[in-house]
Amino acid sequence: MSESPPPPSADGSGAASAAERAPVRGWLWFLLVLVIAGAGWYHYDRYKERDALAQAEKKAAEGKKGFGKGMGGPTPVVAVPARKGRIDVYLDGLGTVTPLRTVTVRSRVDGQLMRVFFQEGERVEQGQLLAQIDPRPFEVMLKQAEGQLARDQALLANARLDVERYRTLLEQDSIAKQQVDAQEALVRQYEGVVKSDQSQVENARLQLSYARVTAPIAGRAGLRLIDPGNIVRAGDATGIVVITQLAPIGVLFTVPQDSLPALMKRVQSEERLSVEAWDREQKSRLAQGRLLAVDNLVDVATGTVKLKASFGNADNELFPNQFVNVRLKLDTLEEQTVIAQSAVQRGGRGLFVYVVKDDMTVSARPITLGAADGPRVAVLKGLEPGERVVTDGIDRLREGTRVQVAKRPEFKPSVDGTSGARKKGKGKGKAAESAAAPAGASAPGDKPAAATSGDAARAGPGAGETASKGPRPSASADAAAEDAPKKKRRPPPAEGEESKAPAGAPGSESGRGEEPPKKQRKPRPAADDARPEADAAPGPGSGSEQAPKKKGRRKPPPEGEPGAGASSAQ
Repeated sequence: MSESPPPPSADGSGAASAAERAPVRGWLWFLLVLVIAGAGWYHYDRYKERDALAQAEKKAAEGKKGFGKGMGGPTPVVAVPARKGRIDVYLDGLGTVTPLRTVTVRSRVDGQLMRVFFQEGERVEQGQLLAQIDPRPFEVMLKQAEGQLARDQALLANARLDVERYRTLLEQDSIAKQQVDAQEALVRQYEGVVKSDQSQVENARLQLSYARVTAPIAGRAGLRLIDPGNIVRAGDATGIVVITQLAPIGVLFTVPQDSLPALMKRVQSEERLSVEAWDREQKSRLAQGRLLAVDNLVDVATGTVKLKASFGNADNELFPNQFVNVRLKLDTLEEQTVIAQSAVQRGGRGLFVYVVKDDMTVSARPITLGAADGPRVAVLKGLEPGERVVTDGIDRLREGTRVQVAKRPEFKPSVDGTSGARKKGKGKGKAAESAAAPAGASAPGDKPAAATSGDAARAGPGAGETASKGPRPSASADAAAEDAPKKKRRPPPAEGEESKAPAGAPGSESGRGEEPPKKQRKPRPAADDARPEADAAPGPGSGSEQAPKKKGRRKPPPEGEPGAGASSAQ
């Protein structure tokens, strides 16, 4: 409803007052709109400020909950729970494989080495024949000793007969007793000579036996130190061969002197301590044996004591003078909290591990370690069985970081052993075909794109000039032309001679003829007249579209020659 205007007064003052109030009402409405707009702008600005502050507080809270929140979500880690288990206490040391017996085989007599009956590096048994020395000198000595013994035995027998005769004559009082006593002394003298001769025979036989060199122990023979044909002597230092005993074999290693009290306590209890020999990188166990002996003094230079272990070495796992890592099993601890050593970290406050809590955040937990057994270690204090500790992805963790427990990826080789690699030669032909065929190229059975050059050569001198000046075929077109089935080509025309192939000649239609020489040919003189038919119908493959414009028109070729309409359409 609109307001009715006030009734005019008699003197006209009412109309004047209404006219004065009209501008005042407009200004009031304008001020009211400004106040409302200012209030709205003020409240909108305060709302934006509160919203930005809330967003900042939310981001700060999320940043405190987990490091990396907003930069990819929780940090993926690998966590393994601590478990109850058994830990073996070992003493580690560096050792060298030492044979229990090593023998250098030498000759006991002088003579020429005739034959060698062993192979280098083979295993020999005790008493096996190794070499043969020339036995003939010792056989001669044996015969001489046996001859001397036979002669002295005959003299002894004769002296004993004389004694019997002398005793009979003495009973008959035919000879003096002194003669009988002398004869008895001669018999005893011959008995001594016979015994000496018998020892000479035995010595000669012994020297003859020394001519056969045999193995004193069972073991592996080394390299031959002397060849047959040489003179060997009993005083030679090198000998013939060296034999080492491989089964059983010993290992000499050292342990720190601080471990001696616990070690000697176990040794005095007469327990057989187990010893393991590992390779240089401690990745594979070579052999397992037992402790044999402990040295009686400590090396003051290194502060270590020497120990000797014995190994069966039935499969020749250990080799003399080989370097090995030795682990002596000292004790076994039961019901220990065991974790992986990769989870243990070192910080300013000592050793600690990252424990994954129920809210999927990590906490740094200080721990006290006990004995270690390879990749496992016992925790004495600071961790309970069942708590998950982070073993992989530790470098990105901080206190309170939100994490996501993931599994370590496992490598699974393929069945055929190729690990998913593409087989050799697969797809090679398709790749070569796709690389050689350009866009819009025809199939292998169609005519190649290089046929235009042959058509340009047959189109006449004008077309030949145009083709020579135009763009050459691309490399892909050349490759496609080479892949096409090759036919017998005509020889190129001589230099300076035009290509004039008859219309019915082979290769004139298919375009497989020989390409024109690269040398630019001289154009024919321009003719005044021109045929309109040539302008209307250009010949195929003339290349007239890329040819430059000429001032004069060329003379058309004679009738019947292909490419008559190949002149420039320009």
